[in-house]
Amino acid sequence: MPNLHINGADIHYEAHGAGLETIVFAHGLLWSGRMFDYQVQAFKDRYRCITFDFRGQGQSAVTASGYDIDTLTEDAAGLIETLQCAPCHFLGLSMGGFVGMRLALRHPDLIKSLMLLETTADPEPEENRSAYRRLNFIARWFGLRLVADRVMPIMFGEKFLNDPTRIKEKQEWRARMIANHRIGISRAVKGVIDRDGIYDQIDKIALPTLIVVGDQDSATVPEKSERMHARIRGSKMVVIPGAGHSSAVEEPAAVNQTLATFLRPLGN
Repeated sequence: MPNLHINGADIHYEAHGAGLETIVFAHGLLWSGRMFDYQVQAFKDRYRCITFDFRGQGQSAVTASGYDIDTLTEDAAGLIETLQCAPCHFLGLSMGGFVGMRLALRHPDLIKSLMLLETTADPEPEENRSAYRRLNFIARWFGLRLVADRVMPIMFGEKFLNDPTRIKEKQEWRARMIANHRIGISRAVKGVIDRDGIYDQIDKIALPTLIVVGDQDSATVPEKSERMHARIRGSKMVVIPGAGHSSAVEEPAAVNQTLATFLRPLGN
């Protein structure tokens, strides 16, 4: 599938379906647009579904700079404008949600609705930063394989990790993590760790907004979603039972039903 040259970076994207409206999917840290395979399959008969990889991750280019959340937001805006799919429904998971909220505030003309999965408007908690920096140092200099077993419980909930019927799937996601470019991913991690919070701004979001969180999410705990829900006027919040920080992968049927219920009255 094609790349777009945006803000000095070659950004990989995929487009599926040909609906009158578009859903743009923005993935979480360490992953790629493949996070949303289940969602694309479910929605491509009604929507144009676009996934993309943030710079330094997946199949997008590793650049020397530009990994801060503000630059990633402009990357996403450039992608939406170049593909002429505004106003789109924007779904952001974790890091993708950091970008989605900033898009809604800075480029509201590009967004028709906002779906925030497993994310937060707060900065990275201080108690997490030192541990994440240590893991990032190891990954940068010695490879992601050495930290994969410590990172998997952050990215996935206990139900998924302990399900004997999903061992192969778990192994596939672990392999995808390890396959990341260690320089690109270390820069991406630093951008997430060092991000500023925008909680004091999100009350200005004036778009239909859905907030989704897994009840087993230990990276951005449900209380973070409750704070956003209370702050964004008219937002809807749904808790997904049995899901961790990667609900789109772990509990796709429940997530897809939640998305469909939210999107149905918005058109198409």
